[in-house]
Amino acid sequence: MNNQIIRRVYIDSSVVGGAFSQRFAQDTKPFWDAVRNGKIMIIVSDILVAEVEPAPKIVRDFFDTLPESQIERVVSTQESNHLAAQYIVENVVGHSSLDDCKHIALATLAHADVLVSWNFKHIVNVTRILGYNSVNMKLGYSQINIRTPYEVINDTT
Repeated sequence: MNNQIIRRVYIDSSVVGGAFSQRFAQDTKPFWDAVRNGKIMIIVSDILVAEVEPAPKIVRDFFDTLPESQIERVVSTQESNHLAAQYIVENVVGHSSLDDCKHIALATLAHADVLVSWNFKHIVNVTRILGYNSVNMKLGYSQINIRTPYEVINDTT
């Protein structure tokens, strides 16, 4: 990432659940270690909190033990909801992916260094990333960097 220090990382629920996923746990653990060690500040949205609420207890308990000192909280606004809706209007993704769009919009408006996710279908997908950034640029917003936790950790270590 061009020797840029990643400090503020917007996370979606796949990163929280990834700590317990057979597929992603090994690559997610170093990310959470970096958060707990104060190397990464995570940006947590009201959308994420709502998504974690119905998750299995082990996931909720893990989320609840994250150090508050490493959490920046953001909430949905009329502006973020409008931007999320524009991603759908511009056919970046379909209507069923509105919450994914809300994550992208909130990360964009929060000026996150990067958004991390394990959602390859709707978020960490080169075609989708180009689409989100095309809409952002069209509407005068900055581009958003989207990566996996693995990529962020391997770029910062």
